Amino acid sequence: MASERVVGGLTCAEVLAHLGDFLDGELAPEVLTQVRAHVAGCGACERFGGAYAAAVTALRATEREAALDAEQIASIVASAASAASAAKAG
Repeated sequence: MASERVVGGLTCAEVLAHLGDFLDGELAPEVLTQVRAHVAGCGACERFGGAYAAAVTALRATEREAALDAEQIASIVASAASAASAAKAG
């Protein structure tokens, strides 16, 4: 990717620097417009941005699944602890 190519008022390097905020929906509207214009006119950034977005989306999905698993484990442990306490008291 040529880091000095300017499309939509941004270089490829500047777009790269904004990718995380772009995916998080945290770009100011004017910067968002510039990033979208750049990606629309730069095949290298379009390909890289797509691959980056897919990787981040997959990692976030995995993280959510792991969090759900941890919540389920905590619930099971709490239920088992309650059952053990009730059995001791009974």
